[in-house]
Amino acid sequence: MSLDSIARDVTRRARDASERLAELPSDQKDSVLRLAADRLEESNAEIRDANGRDLDTGRTEGIPAPMLDRLELTDARIASMAQGLRDIAALPDPVGEVTRLARRPSGLQVGRMRIPLGVILVIYESRPNVTADVGALCLKSGNAALLRGGSEALNSNRSIEQILRGAALERGAPEDAIQLVPSQDRALVDLLLDRDEEIDLVMPRGGEALIRRVAERSRIPVIKHYKGVCHVYLDRHADPKMARSIAINSKCQRVSVCNAAETLLVHASLTETLLPDLLAELHGLGVELRGCERTCAAFPEAAPASEEDWGEEYLAMTLAVRVVDSMDQAIEHIRRFGSNHTEVIVTEDLRSAHEFVRRVNSSSVFVNASTRFSDGFQLGLGAEVGVSTTKIHAYGPMGLEGLTTQKFIGFGDGTVLE
Repeated sequence: MSLDSIARDVTRRARDASERLAELPSDQKDSVLRLAADRLEESNAEIRDANGRDLDTGRTEGIPAPMLDRLELTDARIASMAQGLRDIAALPDPVGEVTRLARRPSGLQVGRMRIPLGVILVIYESRPNVTADVGALCLKSGNAALLRGGSEALNSNRSIEQILRGAALERGAPEDAIQLVPSQDRALVDLLLDRDEEIDLVMPRGGEALIRRVAERSRIPVIKHYKGVCHVYLDRHADPKMARSIAINSKCQRVSVCNAAETLLVHASLTETLLPDLLAELHGLGVELRGCERTCAAFPEAAPASEEDWGEEYLAMTLAVRVVDSMDQAIEHIRRFGSNHTEVIVTEDLRSAHEFVRRVNSSSVFVNASTRFSDGFQLGLGAEVGVSTTKIHAYGPMGLEGLTTQKFIGFGDGTVLE
C-alpha cells in the first residue's frame, strides 16, 4: 500500500470512529478505560519486555540519556499509566455539558454545549506513556486519536496500543478510535498534515525542532509549546528551608522533562545568606551551575553564564542562576527569556505572591510550590494530551475540556425573527 493510501485509510477510519465515539454514553467510555487500566497492570511483563527491546536498541544507537529516561517504562510508570486511566474514567465527562443557558428578548433560549473536536493527531518522541494518556483522554472526550510515536519507542507503543484497542473492542467502542500510525516514514507525517478534512487538530510533543517542523508544515491547526524554560524566583521574603526544597525539587526531581526548572532567580538580599549554601547543595547533587557575575562571586565553582544560557532548555543537570535586585527585574527576565511554560515564586509575603501571579502570564504560575506540579495528572486532569504555550485554543496542560469545543444551541417555541 502506498503512503498516500495509508494516510487516506487511517484518517478515514479515524473519522468514522470519531463519529461513533461521540455518541457513546459516559459509562461505556469509562468501562473501556477501567478495563484498559486492568489490562495494563496484568500485561506488565509483556510491556516491560517490549520496552526492554526499545531500550536495548536505543543504547546501541547512542540515544542521549535524557531520551532514554523518557523512554523507560518501570513498574512504577506502568502503574502510574494504569492509575491515570482510572483517574480519567472517574472525571466528569465534558461532552454534552450545557452552559450559559439564558432566554433572549426574542424568546429564544440560547446556550452552549460541549462537543468533541473530532480527530486528533499527536506526534511525539520517546515517552510511551503518552500512548496511554492521549488515547484515554481522547476516548473519554469523544475524539479519535491518531498516534505517531517515535521509532525509538515502537515496540512499547504497539504493546500499549493493542491493550487500549482490545479494551475498546471488548466494551463495544470503536477500536479505530485509537490508532498508531502504521509507518515510521517521515513522508507519511507530511501526508497526514495535509489531511485537514479528516484531522481536526495536531499536537506535536517533543523537541523544539520537531514542533517547529510540524507547525510550519501543517495545514491543520497545531497546539504547541516549543520548549520549557521554567523559572524559580526566590523572593527577598522567601523562607530559606522552603526555598531550598523547592529549588532542588524543581531542578533535580526529574531533569529530562519540560516542567523541570532551568533558571533560578535569586533576590540580591539573599546572596550572602541563602544563596551560597543552596548552590553548594545543588553542586553536590551533580548540578552544573552557570551564573551571572554576582552568582559566581557568591559561589566560585559556578561557571560564568552566557547570554544563550538564559533561554536554554537543558533537560539535564544544568541550571542557570541570576541574582536580581527586585521582583520587577525577575519578571522582566522571565518575560524576555521565558517560554510561557511554568514560573514559581517562593515568598512568605502575600502581597508579593499576588503581584507575581497577576503579572506573570505563563501558562502555569505557582506560589511556594515546585515547577513539577505543572502536569495534567498533578493538576487534576487525570493526565494531559500535551502542554500549550499558545493561548488559542487552550493554555497550559490540556485535559478533557481542552479536547472539546462549544457549539451554540437554541430552544424556541415557534420562535421567528421579526
